[in-house]
Amino acid sequence: MNIAERYLKKQLSSEEFSRSFLEEKVKLDIEYQLEELKKDIQTRKSPDELLKKVDSIEQYVMSV
Repeated sequence: MNIAERYLKKQLSSEEFSRSFLEEKVKLDIEYQLEELKKDIQTRKSPDELLKKVDSIEQYVMSV
């Protein structure tokens, strides 16, 4: 295990850091999914495909 891995592991043991880390990860995940949805809208994907993406994002948000 290198120094960065040990440092991250130590930081994740802190409840405050762990919570903040996970919040940022969720934000980035949602941002990525929304960008993918935007691309699909721009390329005029079918309404069914777009609704599936929206449902997927909604499920993700509800699970966190």
